[in-house]
Amino acid sequence: MPELPEVQTVVDTLRPNMVGRKIVAVNLLRLDMLEPQGVDLPARLMGRTIRAIERRGKRIIFTLDDTHRFFIHLGMSGRLTIHSPADAHASHTHLILDVAATDRFAEDRPSEKKNARKSGPKKASKTQLRFRDPRRFGGIWWMGKDECDSGMGPEPLEVQSRQLADRLGRTTRAIKNALLDQRLIAGLGNIYVDESLFEASIHPLKPANELSYEEVKKLTTAIKATLRRAIRHRGSTLRDYRDAQGKAGAFQSLHRVYGRARKPCPVCQTPIERIVLGGRSTHFCPKCQSR
Repeated sequence: MPELPEVQTVVDTLRPNMVGRKIVAVNLLRLDMLEPQGVDLPARLMGRTIRAIERRGKRIIFTLDDTHRFFIHLGMSGRLTIHSPADAHASHTHLILDVAATDRFAEDRPSEKKNARKSGPKKASKTQLRFRDPRRFGGIWWMGKDECDSGMGPEPLEVQSRQLADRLGRTTRAIKNALLDQRLIAGLGNIYVDESLFEASIHPLKPANELSYEEVKKLTTAIKATLRRAIRHRGSTLRDYRDAQGKAGAFQSLHRVYGRARKPCPVCQTPIERIVLGGRSTHFCPKCQSR
């Protein structure tokens, strides 16, 4: 499942091609991928200009020129990619937005305006944004002017140690399970929790409320460092994930514990162990992360 670094990379690669463009056609191919049911999404989007694309947790949030918003969650296998209208449609494509760069948009970019003078009247250049999700764990949510933060925890890249310590101190769950809870902290998933716990030398089974404040400080630093490093490498591609340009991430080659069961720990050479915790594969070094 795409986690914070992957979603941030998608946002970063969408913005240059989508922000400021006008939506000129909407094709919603599966009505059951839209929440709430019954919303006329094409009518809400047609003719609107995309003013901003942002990330909140694992959500990709689009803000329109009338201040209404919708978000897309990639789920387990979702991709949000940019295409030429001439590109063949892949199966399991659920939403297609045609967007056009207009003369008015070109005026905001001097180089485009200069080129337009040289080449004569500028025609609208169409691009397609396609949302594809074979396993259909993701979807499209229309928010209108509602807040998108309901029930979501703080951002991992912004959370402070005291804030995280307070939230972890309220639960007896294993720290691995606690960090996967989007209500406690938003954006973390299986890969980056395992990597962050290793970086902080914390066993994934340790009860969250038993972490000392020093351990929480170390964990907060580890989470931020791990996520920033993963963003620099454009996320991890294990199977389905691609950025908006269709390119794979590279951070999977730098994983220290995730997916490395029975391989030597990069620090102490002890074989990495894998257990199933809360139905999720969990990887750790039994020596570096002793209980």
